[in-house]
Amino acid sequence: MTAPVRLLLADDEHLVRGALAALLSLQDDLTVVAEAATGPEALAMARAHEPDVAAIDLQMPGADGVRVARSLQAEQPGCKVLMVTSHGRPGHLKWARAAGVREFVPKTVSAQRFAEIIRTVHAGNCYVDLELAADAISAGDSPLTGREAQVLELAADGASVTEIAEWAALPPRTVRSYLSWAVSKVGGVNRRAAVRLAREKGWV
Repeated sequence: MTAPVRLLLADDEHLVRGALAALLSLQDDLTVVAEAATGPEALAMARAHEPDVAAIDLQMPGADGVRVARSLQAEQPGCKVLMVTSHGRPGHLKWARAAGVREFVPKTVSAQRFAEIIRTVHAGNCYVDLELAADAISAGDSPLTGREAQVLELAADGASVTEIAEWAALPPRTVRSYLSWAVSKVGGVNRRAAVRLAREKGWV
């Protein structure tokens, strides 16, 4: 009998993560071996349990999902990484793929569909949400780096420079620089205008 696929679920939304773990546990061929709420915790759990597939939220405290994915791929090349997000914006897809992540899943998928995607990825096949991929192509290349897009979006949600710096593990001076560069690249007269323009293009 084939051993079940061992899963790591990393998401800072405890209710969402717990519900998904419970639903996936109903699948005979899947087993959740570890859960994590932060980037560093996800890496620690991966080292301790060596999962077959890691489903990583794009945005988590301590380290963003792309940084976690990069570390996982370097430390455990046999572990397949799924990038999961509630945002589902084209810019995020390009950012994740540029970092070497090939599987990108919006949180809008059902638990049953998510289980199918896990099986697909574990079998060595790629998965990208087709609608999101089409939007990414039509949106064009973003002038923003991953970090610039991150801090611009966090600023749009009302976070202060200090809060962004703490969440992204960056010095406040660096956060200010990223914000300044992002506003300049997008062409907005201020942060609010830059966010609006970047969102219209699907870059954040």
